[in-house]
Amino acid sequence: MMTSFYSGVSGIKAQQYALDVIANNIANVNTTGYKQQRVSFSDLLSQTISGASGATSTKGGTNAKQIGLGVSIASIDTLMTAGSTQSTGVATDLSIGGSGFFIVQGGSVGKYQFTRNGALDVDEDGNVTINGYKVCGWQAYTVDADGNYVYNTDADVEPLNIYSDSYNGNKKIIAAKASTEATFNGNLDPSATASGTALNDIGTVSDFDQTSTITVYDAQGNSYDVTVNWKKCYVDDTTSTTSWYWELDTTNTSLSLSPASGYVEFDSSGKIITTDATNYNSAPSITMTPSGVGTAAFNVTLDFGDVGTSVSSSTASVTGVADGYESGELQSISISSDGTIIGIYSNDQTQALGMIALATFTNPEGLEKIGNNLYVTSANSGAFTGGVVAGSSGTGSLSSGTLEMSNVDLAEQFSSMMISQRAYQANSKVITASDECLQSLINMIR
Repeated sequence: MMTSFYSGVSGIKAQQYALDVIANNIANVNTTGYKQQRVSFSDLLSQTISGASGATSTKGGTNAKQIGLGVSIASIDTLMTAGSTQSTGVATDLSIGGSGFFIVQGGSVGKYQFTRNGALDVDEDGNVTINGYKVCGWQAYTVDADGNYVYNTDADVEPLNIYSDSYNGNKKIIAAKASTEATFNGNLDPSATASGTALNDIGTVSDFDQTSTITVYDAQGNSYDVTVNWKKCYVDDTTSTTSWYWELDTTNTSLSLSPASGYVEFDSSGKIITTDATNYNSAPSITMTPSGVGTAAFNVTLDFGDVGTSVSSSTASVTGVADGYESGELQSISISSDGTIIGIYSNDQTQALGMIALATFTNPEGLEKIGNNLYVTSANSGAFTGGVVAGSSGTGSLSSGTLEMSNVDLAEQFSSMMISQRAYQANSKVITASDECLQSLINMIR
């Protein structure tokens, strides 16, 4: 009789735990990156009234007589399936398209904590944060031959700051860069009148056919407009080559140019000849010397390699663009799929500011929740072995402007809640029935 009481009580307690988990799941249905839990049950040790017996020549075997002693919680599992993705349009919102966790610091347990919540923010000091916890990644880098930032992803992760760090100094400002090259493309008018007497003799120039203007910058970011004036020089009837004379001009009196003129040569099909750099240099280096601004001279190569003479006068045009830029202030950031944070500056330049790292675990379901959407390692999760690049080592790529929603299925939770409710009621009825039987037994001796 008493066994049924205890079995009923264990059933009520077990279903209460199940309802607690269901209630928590439903409460977090809109919690960013939340992972639902589920309860698994197991029966308790059974009381054996009589053991099993084997068959004999005169009698068949019998099974053991056992009475179960109730139910217990076998496990409360965290389901790490991905939640749906919601578009937010906020550049600093991130979702992980697969496995992996963001790495943060500032929690009360352990050196690092881990989360699937990708609602990033930047505080007044430039720290990249999630709910006030500092997001970790890498900031030390080298630049390869193509000018790409290569982060040292073998190093330990550390809190990211987009305003400054010990490797890059002040990142709120991008320093000015002096121009080093100007590239030109387009066509000179092949029908223009030649005014020279030889391929490299322009004679007296009274006017120009065409002009091209570029803006160059010195090391302090001061800008200067430089015009390239073009004049058809001479056509060699023997070789069918044509020469053009170019001359530099600027309205800025504080900038001197040397050399300020030269010649280029085109073959019979209108393509520029790049093999003769003595008399007809297709890529002359110009020394530009500012005065009165306290900065040094700088050299700019004029690359005429994409200029031709094969288009009629109605559409003939040559344009040029120079590199270099003035200093700029950080205006906004964007985050690429591998976690690289790109700074966008007021001078239209961009610069990498850091790289967000992800964490992976042998058994992510074994991580322990500590609140605020944070997890820490446990004895069964596997150790944190260092950050990995998003999209590698089994992790998913990052999607900017989106957040991962809770993976709670409300329909499933409501179904489970009703089952647990009925199970709770049934176990209470067992206790009631057992009590009535016990009451009847007591009444027998009156």
